[in-house]
Amino acid sequence: MQNWSMIAGILIIASPILFSMIAYPDSIAWSWNEGRGGYLFALVFVVAELVGLKIVISKKRLLAVIPIALLTISYLVSLENGLRDYLVASAEQFDVQLIYSWTWMWDFIVMAIFIVAALSIFFGRRWIRIAPAGPIFLTGTAIILSLDAFFPYDTLGPLQYIVPYFVQANVWVITALDLGTAIARDNVMFLRGDHGSMALQVFWPSAGVHSIIIFSLVIGAFMLKMNIPRARKSMYFVLGIIGTITVNLIRIFSLSWYALKVTTDPVAWEEYHKIAGEIMFLPWLFAFILVVILIESRRLKKLEKQGKLPSKNNS
Repeated sequence: MQNWSMIAGILIIASPILFSMIAYPDSIAWSWNEGRGGYLFALVFVVAELVGLKIVISKKRLLAVIPIALLTISYLVSLENGLRDYLVASAEQFDVQLIYSWTWMWDFIVMAIFIVAALSIFFGRRWIRIAPAGPIFLTGTAIILSLDAFFPYDTLGPLQYIVPYFVQANVWVITALDLGTAIARDNVMFLRGDHGSMALQVFWPSAGVHSIIIFSLVIGAFMLKMNIPRARKSMYFVLGIIGTITVNLIRIFSLSWYALKVTTDPVAWEEYHKIAGEIMFLPWLFAFILVVILIESRRLKKLEKQGKLPSKNNS
């Protein structure tokens, strides 16, 4: 039997995101710092965690969230009617360096607040164990956007620290595969390939450092939910971080390959650069979580057959 109250709750939570997709489709861009593409991934997390739950949400709780959803939609509408201009103007007062990251940051803050409020009304404090991934993804993205707004490029030393190592590893791979000429100097790559020369300066967002932070937050939320031994949680966490670093190295390599083999035109290269990170990182994030869930589900069924269910004290 369908849990219609849960379906209604999901639709209410989804309503501001669906509204932004329909009313402002141009805002759904896939670059992490230039649009609301992250809304869709947060919604996927919410749906994945709520679908199939047998918790009944009362009509009173459902109705209580509708005004908050409408308020969130009003925020999205107001952005197109002067509020965005106000946010841009306020950037100077706060010494913001990158205005676009500043304005998109508020979008993710507002949506995170809405979803946390909705889940809190639906489930009380239990929401943290029931559906934490979506809000954590939105909050993590807002934090990264704030760092990019106030500390752009290489001004935030700790996040920039590992970038030269990524650059050197990438140059080694290019040289080993004989794809062209590549030289590394700190966070700069000098490339020469089939279409001429190009210098690429790599900053921490382009190196995918933000994806490591977001991955840590999201996978931490999933590990919190799962009743598995701490040692296995730690193993999955470490493997996930290693996988995310690998994906980031592949991303930097793909950006270099694009310059070496496809084009050195800055406009065309920048278009590819805008989407190269998310089209690799987000599928990896979903795939890793899915694999963990499948492995642990099979393991749980095996333990049930053997009568050896894990104790909550070990999780």
